[in-house]
Amino acid sequence: MDNQKSAYIAIVGRPNVGKSTILNKLIGEKIAIVSKKPQTTRTRIMGVLTKGEDQLVFLDTPGLLKPKNPLGDYMVRSVTAAVDGVDACLLVTQAGAPVSKADEELIGRFKKGHVPAVLAINKIDLLWDKSRLMEQIAAYSEMYDFEAVVPVSAEKGDGMEELLEELQGLTLPGGWLFDEDTLTDQTEPVLAAELVREKVLGLLEQEVPHGIAAVTEHMTERGDMLEIYVTLYCEKANHKGMLIGKGGEMLKRIGKAARQDMEEFFGCKVNLQLWVKVKEDWRQRPETLQGMGFSLRDLEL
Repeated sequence: MDNQKSAYIAIVGRPNVGKSTILNKLIGEKIAIVSKKPQTTRTRIMGVLTKGEDQLVFLDTPGLLKPKNPLGDYMVRSVTAAVDGVDACLLVTQAGAPVSKADEELIGRFKKGHVPAVLAINKIDLLWDKSRLMEQIAAYSEMYDFEAVVPVSAEKGDGMEELLEELQGLTLPGGWLFDEDTLTDQTEPVLAAELVREKVLGLLEQEVPHGIAAVTEHMTERGDMLEIYVTLYCEKANHKGMLIGKGGEMLKRIGKAARQDMEEFFGCKVNLQLWVKVKEDWRQRPETLQGMGFSLRDLEL
């Protein structure tokens, strides 16, 4: 107990830079959904890694961007609240990309709170001109005195061990914050719903996925089978048609892909049932967002 150390670390950055992929790779389990579309993560997701005497408590946050509706307001507030209440931050940016306005704002918050931070430059496998990487490191290093700058490819695993070592160096004495076997604060119904939403993001195009919410209505064990009932809410009637597809084909594809991931995660057979309902402008309505699990208090701040 005397040698146990811990740290709360917020994973922050602009949308679509690979924050959730980094979290999953560090934890060693898929606890945050990922897709190629920005704004995939909508709430703070906690992941806990206990290794040796160190316990790292990660907060995966939505990508920071200018909000357009109450849901966007909620996402931005969850980012800023995370930065203001942690021991350290992991800023993630994409290899070869210029310093973004979001990064500048986040670094400004680091400075204001004197927050120790590590910079992870992700997707280095996609950068052919490595001289741009050195320029990028220099640009960020001029803006803030990072504890370390680590180029990584979270998708391929390159640099992740080095990143983990740097993050372990941010732990503080005082014992662990959670039991050794704690993995995440996400409940099983939330994880199930998020796995369904991930498949929607992957299988549907353009703006429709961001108008989709997934809510687990019912989850019950029956023998060695887990029964899960998930409702997909969309904003328009024509979106409902796209979700269901001709002859129900799209909904079947979504359900099959989600069920496979659920069975791997939960370690048992899953009977997944999906429904689709229209709830117009749900992203604009705080009371509706609250019913879907978002904090009304945060929405009204």
